[in-house]
Amino acid sequence: MITFVICLVALILGYLLYGVLVEKVFGIQPERTTPSYRLTDGVDYIPMSTWRVYLIQFLNIAGTGPIFGAIMGILFGPAAYMWIVIGCIFMGAVHDYLCGMISLRQDGASLPEMVGKELGQTARQGMRGLSLLLLVLVGTVFVTTAAGLLATMTNGSWGLDMNAWRWVWIGIVFVYCILATLLPIDTLIGRLYPIFGAALLIMAIGVGVGLFTQKGIIPELTDAPFITHHPKGLPIFPFLCITIACGAISGFHGTQSPLMARCLENERRGRFVFYGAMVTEGIVALIWAAAAIKFASAFGASPTHPDGSPEAYGSLWQLLTDDGNTSSNPALLVNMICTTWMGRIGALLAVLGVVAAPITSGDTAYRSARLIVADFLHLSQSKIVNRLILACPLFAISAALVFVDFDILWRYFAWTNQTLATCFLWTASVWLLRHERNLWIAFVPAVFMTVVVTSYILAAPEGFRLPLTLSLTVGFAMAIGLGAWFLTYKHKQAWRK
Repeated sequence: MITFVICLVALILGYLLYGVLVEKVFGIQPERTTPSYRLTDGVDYIPMSTWRVYLIQFLNIAGTGPIFGAIMGILFGPAAYMWIVIGCIFMGAVHDYLCGMISLRQDGASLPEMVGKELGQTARQGMRGLSLLLLVLVGTVFVTTAAGLLATMTNGSWGLDMNAWRWVWIGIVFVYCILATLLPIDTLIGRLYPIFGAALLIMAIGVGVGLFTQKGIIPELTDAPFITHHPKGLPIFPFLCITIACGAISGFHGTQSPLMARCLENERRGRFVFYGAMVTEGIVALIWAAAAIKFASAFGASPTHPDGSPEAYGSLWQLLTDDGNTSSNPALLVNMICTTWMGRIGALLAVLGVVAAPITSGDTAYRSARLIVADFLHLSQSKIVNRLILACPLFAISAALVFVDFDILWRYFAWTNQTLATCFLWTASVWLLRHERNLWIAFVPAVFMTVVVTSYILAAPEGFRLPLTLSLTVGFAMAIGLGAWFLTYKHKQAWRK
């Protein structure tokens, strides 16, 4: 519990201290008129109050990512706490803030357009493809996770088993996502998201209270933090950095921040909306990582080990696979924790928070994909027919992906997610360099994440399955090479001046 409290305090201090530093490095100009006023179109560019924008941003980036990812990440052991804190403060929140604010300065430009402006046309085209792939994966992951949790709640109703209910809910969720993707941003998103965002926060607070009142233990950092406890024996690095994406650093957020950059009323609010929402997500991830292992430790308690500590990780894996499948289903555990620790209120919050959150992140993923394609084709989105033309193919691809195993889908989503974040961190480094700012706040995370994404795809079961030592060697070589090239480029730019 001591580790949890320290990590919680560290996240809050990160916002208050490092967040201010990042804001100063960027150099806000409160007197500038934001795109929400200059380019108001009644569909995507609409001024909104700061709290509404914050709650929408939080719900957009959160979904079930900081919940499911944290639950599966704590299987690695206490190292998950360190990754959430360090990743969130120095990487994820910096990524989100710079993405949102650079987009704001470029009239609400989407992620590929920002990358293209700094890194060139080839990078723009590559980022368009990577972004669309990620967004379709995100939409599919969040639709299926929400449907999975709803299926567990309605299992047996009207004579339908859980699998049948899963397909029913998938269809219902898809219909909602289509509507939210096509309608103006203030029709459904602007009205419902603040409510659902608040519900997700209330649920996290309720689970957080349970950490102090319920039975079980929370491993401390002193409990072998660098030894993996994963039931499948997966190594901590780089697998943990991919498993916990949302809650630490997530490229998906880079596709969402421009949505709110088009609605922000003043640059002064950027730190609260972008950096603050990411820190909030880190707190949610921290709470759920601790809750999962504490709940599992109580579940695995025995007369020999009454605190359940030796069996906690095995018990957690058992709870995640309790439906008889070999792949994990975090929705089952979320439902159990909410209902066990908070009763009927917990069940309601599970519906409003853990179900609504992925649905709403899913629909904004499709919305972002539509806008990226619209930017690419220079197709006006004022007419609903044009929006429908772009959205239908995206939903068709996503519908085909729901047949893929969740574990595999999540890993591909997570790797693509982190790769996108890495690409933007390099983009932000170039932007900071060209504007004569302190580029190290983006450069160091970019180098680190280059090691992560390169070594992971080389070693992962869904990747090239190379030996871990070789994969890490190539990852470090790639990061050193890119870092050296960038510093050489920086030196040349300074010499020319």
